[in-house]
Amino acid sequence: MSSDNMFGNNVTKNIESTLQEDRLFPPPDGFAAAANIKKTTLAELQQQAKQDYEGFWANLAHQELNWQHAFSATLDSSNAPHFRWFYDGQLNASYNCLDRHLASRGDKTAIIFEGEKGDTQQLSYRQLHTKVCQFANGLKSIGIKKGDRVVIYLPMVPEAAIAMLACARIGAIHSVVFGGFSAESLKDRIEDAGAVCVITADGGHRGGKIIELKAATDKALANGCQTINHVIVLQRSHHDVAIDTQRDIWWHTLVENQTEHCEPEWVNSEHPLFLLYTSGSTGKPKGIQHSTAGYLLNAIVTMKWVFDIKDDDIYWCTADVGWVTGHTYVTYGPLAVGSTLLMYEGAPIIPDAGRFWKICQDHKVSIFYTAPTAIRALMKQGDQHPNRYDLSSIRLLGTVGEPINPEAWMWYHTVIGKKHCPIVDTWWQTETGANMIAPVPGAMATKPGSCTLALPGIDADIVDEAGNLITAPNQGGYLVIKKPWPSMLRTIWNDDQRYIDTYWGKFEGKYYLAGDSARRDDQGYFWIMGRIDDVLNVSGHRLGTMEVESALVAHPDVAEAAVVGKPDDIKGEGIFAFVVLKGQRPENGIDDMLTQELRTWVGEQIGAIAKPDAIRYADNLPKTRSGKIMRRLLRTIAKGEKITQDTSTLENEAILEQLQGKS
Repeated sequence: MSSDNMFGNNVTKNIESTLQEDRLFPPPDGFAAAANIKKTTLAELQQQAKQDYEGFWANLAHQELNWQHAFSATLDSSNAPHFRWFYDGQLNASYNCLDRHLASRGDKTAIIFEGEKGDTQQLSYRQLHTKVCQFANGLKSIGIKKGDRVVIYLPMVPEAAIAMLACARIGAIHSVVFGGFSAESLKDRIEDAGAVCVITADGGHRGGKIIELKAATDKALANGCQTINHVIVLQRSHHDVAIDTQRDIWWHTLVENQTEHCEPEWVNSEHPLFLLYTSGSTGKPKGIQHSTAGYLLNAIVTMKWVFDIKDDDIYWCTADVGWVTGHTYVTYGPLAVGSTLLMYEGAPIIPDAGRFWKICQDHKVSIFYTAPTAIRALMKQGDQHPNRYDLSSIRLLGTVGEPINPEAWMWYHTVIGKKHCPIVDTWWQTETGANMIAPVPGAMATKPGSCTLALPGIDADIVDEAGNLITAPNQGGYLVIKKPWPSMLRTIWNDDQRYIDTYWGKFEGKYYLAGDSARRDDQGYFWIMGRIDDVLNVSGHRLGTMEVESALVAHPDVAEAAVVGKPDDIKGEGIFAFVVLKGQRPENGIDDMLTQELRTWVGEQIGAIAKPDAIRYADNLPKTRSGKIMRRLLRTIAKGEKITQDTSTLENEAILEQLQGKS
């Protein structure tokens, strides 16, 4: 078994769940009446998937995708767990996102862009199509062809989507690397993918600073990356950067004489659309490989089912294209359904914590999709920021990236949604490609902190250590998916065995193992309890970190919390909490009186076993620029060990001093 299987053999008990949430929020009558999927329709879809699983997905694939050569075979399981979907069909993802819309909505706005400095741009579907074709022709002019890997290392600008779609148009496989990653991280991904080209920019704007993307690219290529032939450089920050005239090409120079038509490369359904690298427990990133047809299908149906997308919506997902959310719900999903999407380049607190809400007001955003970490951070800044802006255009809210604690959910519902917007709390992963468990907002009631039910055609369940289904309510276990689905990862690039071991090894190929712990309540709603590798084993009790964090954040003085385990000679593991307060941070990060109050509070919310052994206070938690908490750093700090991990992706490295109790 690979070292990426983080579960080991010492899990002998199911995960205990004692945190209960009983509030129920049905969809507003007006929303439900106008929804794409109503209650009866949802029931019909679920029944169709149950009665004829392959036929259900085949019908959707015929309805939702434009095919150059239609498929006749739906699912091939002969080489499981390497499943193939629609495998004798041919299509092109770029065509499905652009060309098929030109006749009916060519002049409709496809992308609204706002830079951190306030500059704006709008591109219609016809203009976007032209730019994609010209850039695709530019790529072909320097020898890039079907099957070549191209790394995209750009800021959050329209050219990032253009580059992705241009690669898809010619059959090249793109691998987007988040602009916050270091040169070393970029190098690792280039070398693993065997990329022939990097598309980057002179720099990007983030947090009032220029992100030195070209400099990082040069550093990555200085010692290695022998497969790279060209570096394409977008002028964004317009500051001086080094240019290697033998290797580097300015974006504008590459496209200036290219024609506005580029015939799509028709590829097999299973042709890799992209690689996206995600961290493994070994430290070596895993190149998650996604197909073309299956991936695109789930992106489309979830835009319609979960986001209830309408032709007049202004849809904003705040994710960076460097993450899977930015692939599925910034680029491919919204464009494939012909919607208008918004892209924002910068940080949510520039010039102040009202920036997101001002953008929503200025551009009449109707669907807003962001991460719980961003919600909690903005919640901490106070209600006065969103209250300055008119948010009446928003009709649907969404969360992604990690479970949202009930208190943040309620703030989002009350302050941002004004109590009239359904919230779609979505569970999915880089590996799943699209939403797996999420509300269908016009057809079901929601609960604060629950991702509700599996979507039609997704057979999710919870099993114990032996792989037996857990049927009792509120009994935690391993979240699994029991049947293949179209947008699932196909393998790990160049490492089939790692793919098998990591995702299928635990239960000998019977289930896809998500790596999350979960429970279902007495209504069948799913509650994600955190990563299995983040589960705490306290005196023989297995506790999900998410529940302890939710209990802490429910305290009126706490804005955010992260909980990790710390070795304990008696209990096996103790609970170490890092807490961000709504008010002033205590001197030296210690407040014995408040700590005792919070310990008592958690004991009342969950039980005495969940009381944190230690609490340290800081102004923030260690987050990447995408808002993800770097829990590995917190585990290192809790153990009192020296930090050796790469910290270059942190939004604020200085916060580590506070977290270590040094300031």
